[in-house]
Amino acid sequence: MRDTIAADALLGLLLPFWQLVLGVVIIVFVVGASVRLARRGRSRMNTAIIVTGVALVGLVVIGVLSS
Repeated sequence: MRDTIAADALLGLLLPFWQLVLGVVIIVFVVGASVRLARRGRSRMNTAIIVTGVALVGLVVIGVLSS
């Protein structure tokens, strides 16, 4: 029983760290994709901005609903 409590406490301490890591990975991916799309031209960039915006809003909604 004590092992389970200790494991839950350790996971509780690590949870904010994993959220930070996930957030950084997402930001790096979005910035990299934006730079690549900016090189491809204006018409693709407009579509990409809309798609990226919708994806970010979706991630925020999922994050809020799951917390």
